Amino acid sequence: MTSSQEPPYDTPSGAAALQAASATAAASAAAPATPIQASLNCGVVGNCAFNALIDQAGQVVWSCLPRFDGDPVFNRLLDDTENGSVWAIDIENYARSEQFYEPNTAVLRTRLYDTEGRGVEITDFAPRFLSRDRMFRPLMLIRRVRPLDHAVRIRVRLRPRYDWGKLAPQITQGSHHIRYVGPEQTLRLNTDVSLNYVLSETYFVLGGTANFLLGPDETLAGGIDETARIFEKETINYWRTYTRRLAVPLEWQDVVIRAAITLKLSLYEDTGAIIAAMTTSIPEAPGSSRNWDYRYCWLRDAFFVVRALNSLSEVGTMEEYLRWLTNIVARSKGGHIQPLYGIGLEEQLPESTLDHLPGYRGNGPVRVGNQAQEHFQHDVYGNIVLGAAQAFLDHRLFHRAGKAEFAALEAVGDQAFRLHAEPDAGMWELRTRARVHTSSMLMSWAACDRLAKVAHKLGLPDRADHWNSRAVLIRERLLREAWSEERQAFAESLGGRDLDASVLLMAEVNFIDPMDPRFIATVDALEASLCDGPYMRRYEAPDDFGKPETAFNICTFWRIDALARIGRKDEARKIFETMLMARNHLGLLSEDTHPVTGEMWGNFPQTYSMVGLINCAVRLSAPWDSAV
Repeated sequence: MTSSQEPPYDTPSGAAALQAASATAAASAAAPATPIQASLNCGVVGNCAFNALIDQAGQVVWSCLPRFDGDPVFNRLLDDTENGSVWAIDIENYARSEQFYEPNTAVLRTRLYDTEGRGVEITDFAPRFLSRDRMFRPLMLIRRVRPLDHAVRIRVRLRPRYDWGKLAPQITQGSHHIRYVGPEQTLRLNTDVSLNYVLSETYFVLGGTANFLLGPDETLAGGIDETARIFEKETINYWRTYTRRLAVPLEWQDVVIRAAITLKLSLYEDTGAIIAAMTTSIPEAPGSSRNWDYRYCWLRDAFFVVRALNSLSEVGTMEEYLRWLTNIVARSKGGHIQPLYGIGLEEQLPESTLDHLPGYRGNGPVRVGNQAQEHFQHDVYGNIVLGAAQAFLDHRLFHRAGKAEFAALEAVGDQAFRLHAEPDAGMWELRTRARVHTSSMLMSWAACDRLAKVAHKLGLPDRADHWNSRAVLIRERLLREAWSEERQAFAESLGGRDLDASVLLMAEVNFIDPMDPRFIATVDALEASLCDGPYMRRYEAPDDFGKPETAFNICTFWRIDALARIGRKDEARKIFETMLMARNHLGLLSEDTHPVTGEMWGNFPQTYSMVGLINCAVRLSAPWDSAV
């Protein structure tokens, strides 16, 4: 069993510690709180039950409980005023910080330094490891704080709030714990430091490791320090075991590993749902009002997550997701399927705004729920079939799909064929415009094509012929009617002329040979119309909010993939390197990149974007046998 090794440090004690602290206090008054402007320069910790975002100053600025889509008990990301809820560890006379992950894990280290160069290290993690033959993943955030060299003074500002920041908790305390009582949930902090210092937010001398365990209102089975140490060791061991089993490409291994861990953290393991992002209402561009709640499971996004992880031989997430997807298919009974659902299979996700929260950097509105649940997005049926197809073919799975599962999936295919030429809102979820979108028909073709392949594998020739004939019919019409002679490209809708980056998926799902002159011409046309240097926007036509201002990261990654497929690999590598620089300091990406400032916008971390990192690294990397 492996564990991280803590660097050695000297621990002042007694008179020496008091003398050092007195000297510091005499030199200057207590420093103000660390600057709190909201930023996406955050790390993510989690355990597939909940997540938390922690900024470069070691502040917990976002965490929803008791589920990914629950109440953000820490909401500073959307309210960076003093009203925002936060959990901060402040060092006196703060000067700078550095932040990094324990390699190949979801354990985050943040180091804060004062003006004299003395520092503390904060270790943040959510416990996750096997215990009693099942995964232990409590709703618990553990923070361990230790001095790096000499004694320093720190303070703890633990300020959870409930009901989206409206309610301050009632506070009670025991001998070694503090309870933060709300109407729907109660959090308990177990700690081995003075409760008075925590409650009064008083600076105190940190002479050794301090432990803070925030979680359910339950008594710990062991001692505070012992529990924190064991949980850290076991969690590190879990993540290192997880990552060493990944089939990573030769190049950009750290990029791929970080992306894979982040995608895993987007899995809500209790049901198998995969969320699109961990946040709500981070705008796609400043002042755009393109603020959406992404804390739900889009069948489209989830398919791409499963596909990317499968390319790394990580099939466990697919098995978990298929549990959730099976329930969606069974519920539909061959009828309408929404593009997204709640992580507990909720159908109703009514969209509302919260006017009491200022929003990310004051960019409101803050939205809860998502109106896209009401949309008809016909590509969803293809995404279901694509997401499930591997379950019929992969011999590694504990529960391979068979003829009974195929019969259920055929009902989804029937719906795809029935609707393949009907107008819909499209994959970009346009709220005021319906067309027969190329991307939707493409996925309807994929549903029929994959069902034909699965039927052949199952030894059902009649069903294979049935689905193959349907796939051919859709393919011929799509090639004929989506092509625009005027634009010399496949357009975003049948008979249309506007361009849309989603047509690049034609090569991704093996609809067309990437060397087909029509696909090559489409790539050229999209680059001329949608690209701002290396970055690519989604579409050119104005939507409900005007023309998009920022580049959509997954579209840039689709472009990189397409360039590599058509033989322009050197260009693809250059753009990929640009996208690597667009990540934050920990290797995470949001939904959008501003083409001028390079700043991240949109919900964070975005699974689509992390998928793009994996797909392009796998596509572009030199093979292992070229080096070993």
